[in-house]
Amino acid sequence: MSGGRLAKPKTSRKMKHELHVAEHPRPLETRVDGSIPAQAALRSGPELSIIVPTFNERENIGELIGRLALCLGNRSWEVVFVDDDSPDGTADIVREYAAADSRVRCLQRVGRRGLSSASIEGMLSTSGPYVAVIDADLQHDERLLPQMLDLLKQEADTDIVVGSRYAPGGDVSDWDVRRARMSRLAVRLSRVLVPAELTDPMSGFFMMRRSVLQGSVHRLSAIGFKILTDLFASFPRPLRYKELAYRFRVRRAGESKVDSVMAWDYVMLLLDKLVGRWIPARFLAFSIVGAAGVAVHFAIFTVIFQGMHRRFVVGQALATLGAMTFNYTVNNALTYRDMRLRGLLWLRGWVSFVLACSIGGAANLGLASMVYGLGRGWFPAAAAGILIGAVWNYAVTMMLTWGRKSR
Repeated sequence: MSGGRLAKPKTSRKMKHELHVAEHPRPLETRVDGSIPAQAALRSGPELSIIVPTFNERENIGELIGRLALCLGNRSWEVVFVDDDSPDGTADIVREYAAADSRVRCLQRVGRRGLSSASIEGMLSTSGPYVAVIDADLQHDERLLPQMLDLLKQEADTDIVVGSRYAPGGDVSDWDVRRARMSRLAVRLSRVLVPAELTDPMSGFFMMRRSVLQGSVHRLSAIGFKILTDLFASFPRPLRYKELAYRFRVRRAGESKVDSVMAWDYVMLLLDKLVGRWIPARFLAFSIVGAAGVAVHFAIFTVIFQGMHRRFVVGQALATLGAMTFNYTVNNALTYRDMRLRGLLWLRGWVSFVLACSIGGAANLGLASMVYGLGRGWFPAAAAGILIGAVWNYAVTMMLTWGRKSR
């Protein structure tokens, strides 16, 4: 190893066999009750588990492992790469390293996407008393990990240590104006959920006690990319934290995952923490898209009926189909981003979405007509129809359109 960089390992069948034999010299003796005698225990688990969510990061894997080995030295640690089925073969690269180093593990997820949910699944797959999250792109300063671990071990009143770009001494490196502005806005919005004194609630680099995960895991939203905000908002009491400043590095290889859709995910996370106990965040997103679809409907209808002078029925039919297609496309890209349909699945999903929403439209019209006939007035009647149509469309398309992908 030179400069913390590990060469890509070449593992033969014989080498893999020897590794296996070395780690398991003989079958463990078990008692009648299924327990294992103390003298049969081979070794204890790692003290620190480092979770690295990945998507298309194969070029950074070896460098990160080398840097972790260099800065953590003889400490007891493991690194778990949680890969969202990267098309560039990231998971295969991780498995090659794992075959030569038992501290490296790979958890490959199929049919699921998202940094927060990947981080949670990675944490739950470990047993170490301390858990860290760090990106694979080498922009986080891994040299802070030993200091984070020492702080947690020495200070019993600290639950979590956060790597901060905004604490005194920290820096965001070469961010452009747009990204810096988005980050500042996200920090302001987070104040409804996290302590005002926390300088970098958007940080994706932190270490915490396992008790923090255990106390919040059933309340986590697992939406989008900002797992730290989710943890602070989900823990039953205010988390006691420390921050360590670091300079955000330039990405070494690969492409940045930051895009405008991340802003949507973040808003959905905030809404879920604020009102999610009463209204699902996906339903809110679905409804927002539906409201935009109404504007699309009237725009198409105006062009066809008034601009092209087609019959009313023709304009209404085409506008309805256009609005449904708009709603489906946007929901597939945003609301169900983690279950996005592509190729032939996209076409099949569109057909099922249009059919489901057609029935929802009929239910909307039927209920609204019934309420209006009871003399309740046009506004309550229209609201009742819209509500039943929205609930129907959301529930049915969630199961029929996006729920069928895994079948």
